Amino acid sequence: MIEKIDDITQFDCWEQRDLFSVRILALLKSYGVGYNFASYYRQVIDGKVTAILSRLDNDYTMALTDDFDNGELVHFFCITGYGTILCDDRFRMGSRYEEGAVMCCRKKIESAMQGAVIDEYPKLMDLFNFVDYNNQDFKSWYVDISHRVRHGTAKAYTLNVNDSIISSGILSSIYDNCAVLTAVRTADEMRGMGYGSCLVSNICCDIKGTVFLMRDMELNENFYKRLGFENIGLWRMYR
Repeated sequence: MIEKIDDITQFDCWEQRDLFSVRILALLKSYGVGYNFASYYRQVIDGKVTAILSRLDNDYTMALTDDFDNGELVHFFCITGYGTILCDDRFRMGSRYEEGAVMCCRKKIESAMQGAVIDEYPKLMDLFNFVDYNNQDFKSWYVDISHRVRHGTAKAYTLNVNDSIISSGILSSIYDNCAVLTAVRTADEMRGMGYGSCLVSNICCDIKGTVFLMRDMELNENFYKRLGFENIGLWRMYR
């Protein structure tokens, strides 16, 4: 059975702390259950919660146990519709998808570079322009990220040299000493000089537990492995 939750305590029994769970639980902590644009569901089989889901606008994130019912979830999405579904590769349905690697890091390696300063409270417009979010609307992005930052479920970082942003990173979901790292970018002319490595290492040190990230299958594997990340699975996004 898949049921919509109306009380945040209905996820209290969920103990997994993978990338997908952290995204869902951080969203719930940020917005609760009182907004129309965000809703949450759980799959229950024989009294056990086997999957949890969040919906932000029409985009879903789903975390699974080994006992989840794939067919019931497929039926749920066929009825409700969706824009995207983000999950691991165990969930299967007959729709097109993108796929990449999930990595995690538990190592804490402090790093510093002469002349470079880490800003943990950058101006969000400057960060947005540096990351270059293509067609994403700044206002909606700003409202969401600033709301999460105020609730302690996100944090933004830049590495600056002479007051100019050289590298960036965002912990877009933070929950229970775990976090999801996104928006990692170093200015093209500064790549290969250690600035990105310095920033990512310090971001990981800022989280007591595990830092997760999603990467494209063929990109940046060696960069993150040098910083202590390891491949732990696959993400899949259905569209």
